[in-house]
Amino acid sequence: MVTLPGTVSRAAEALRERVPPLTALPLPRGVDERWLHSRWPVKELATPPAGSGLKPVLGDEGPPLVGHMLEMMRFGTAFGLRRHELYGPVSWTGGFGRRIVALSGPEATQIALVNKDKAFSQEGWKFFIERFFERGLMLMDFGEHHLHRRIMQEAFTRPRLAGYVGEMGPALRDGVAAWGSGRPRLYWALKQLTLDVASRVFMGMPSGDDAARINRAFVSSVRAGTALVRVPVPGGRWSAGLHGRKVLERCFGETLPAKRRSGGDDLFAALCQATTEDGDRFSDTDVVNHMIFLMMAAHDTTTITSSAMAYYLAKYPQWQERAREESLALGDDLPDIAALEKLETLDLVLKEALRLVAPVPSLARKTVKDTEVLGHYIPADTLVGVSPTVNHFSPECWTDPFAFDPERFAEPRREDKAHRMAWMPFGGGAHKCIGLHFGSLEVKLLMHELLRAYRWSVPESYTARWDYVSLPVPADGLPVRLTPR
Repeated sequence: MVTLPGTVSRAAEALRERVPPLTALPLPRGVDERWLHSRWPVKELATPPAGSGLKPVLGDEGPPLVGHMLEMMRFGTAFGLRRHELYGPVSWTGGFGRRIVALSGPEATQIALVNKDKAFSQEGWKFFIERFFERGLMLMDFGEHHLHRRIMQEAFTRPRLAGYVGEMGPALRDGVAAWGSGRPRLYWALKQLTLDVASRVFMGMPSGDDAARINRAFVSSVRAGTALVRVPVPGGRWSAGLHGRKVLERCFGETLPAKRRSGGDDLFAALCQATTEDGDRFSDTDVVNHMIFLMMAAHDTTTITSSAMAYYLAKYPQWQERAREESLALGDDLPDIAALEKLETLDLVLKEALRLVAPVPSLARKTVKDTEVLGHYIPADTLVGVSPTVNHFSPECWTDPFAFDPERFAEPRREDKAHRMAWMPFGGGAHKCIGLHFGSLEVKLLMHELLRAYRWSVPESYTARWDYVSLPVPADGLPVRLTPR
């Protein structure tokens, strides 16, 4: 039986593949410039305590009701850079009915992410995504986070990663080969492929109707976090996200008992079996919560990163050919971890794509006590956004920061070493992404197969526009000309 929510969700997904959101619709350049550079009355976030010597955080509310939400979604990185230019590394902005402090630049972001005085908690994420990714690792704090991370690390050891790479290889090779020639919207093709891989490697299940249903549930859950209307209005993003969460809970909950009994080489089984030296293990509820979060984190960020790499390799064919030469030199065997680590050009392109299009453009935090950052007073219970994207374009750290230049990560330049937080696509501190090696291996393996099978291009005049409604995706789906080799 086909349910109405499922029908509506599929229709909305099909429409979204063809029509960009309102915030990404093209406007005359002059209109965008005026919008981005509009000014609003400057106010203090809060008065610093008398005698503290601290400065107030300055910022502005933006337009009534919506604040700067629409600008954030439309301009993404450009909006963050504009705020940094106006107010410096510590400012505040209106959005989602709240005042949100923005920390940008290497020094300010390091204070929040290293978090020496434990003033910044993961509670900030809860405001956006708790209803949809409840008790995922990213939403945990301090001792509890440390314990859960220790257990989860058992699922990301090198032997486990080697097993995942072995599972991913055939799925990626078959999936890429099935595309054929034409003009696909590459983002959506990559999204389906990475979901198929996630279904096999994370859950040990084949792709098909169940995988498509899970994909729709993940899409709905991710997009719900930035909904303007944050109540379950029928047909709204918040309501769709809540429905998606229920689908995911049911799917993982029904599968879990078999994973506990029989084990396996997939990530789901690894989380069921993971045990620390002290005997700590995840409960059934923990496993379901972590699986939902990890599937989202790995699937979406992998799709975004591979899309960005594909875009830049299309724009700069000399880099595509250089990367292809290294991939072909590996021969026809499916590569293992050691072989993937030899793909130095893909590694450079991967890092540069992550710099230019950070998959998670803002890291949410919340202050649990009064604190200060670079001499600015931030009171307790303040929502904070830490911005990797501004750091990635800092002229103090990067030569010609808006240029595509993978060699900046090669020896002896290593511009990413200019500051601990110059390059931070995986976050930093205690909450640095636990799956960063897994994700990097999957992206390199995917691009390796794409390079072996095809050449692809975009018109010289084409420039991708990234939609920042939730995580950055190409607003037009990234249309390319794909030609089998």
